[in-house]
Amino acid sequence: MTHFLTKACFAAVLALCSIPATTSTAAAAGPQTNFIVEAQYHRPIRGCSPMHAVRKARDFGLRRAHITRMSPRVVVVSGRDRRGWDRMVFANVRGCPLIRR
Repeated sequence: MTHFLTKACFAAVLALCSIPATTSTAAAAGPQTNFIVEAQYHRPIRGCSPMHAVRKARDFGLRRAHITRMSPRVVVVSGRDRRGWDRMVFANVRGCPLIRR
């Protein structure tokens, strides 16, 4: 009986001592991580960025893609595909929709 009481007391003390160690670490990391995420990803997307247009042209199969012309309405990306030189015209709005190829 004494062994049972000793083990039960030891388990209870160990459980009580481990609770504050885990909660203080989690509480300290929470607000800091939340601030970093808001600072990095909370900016409005106004138009078609050049990197997004080049990435999208490469996904369509254009190799050596680069920006040829950029205006308030369109973003023109030139490069090569299977048949030779080609260009793609994207609208300068959110999401970079393809206008013509």
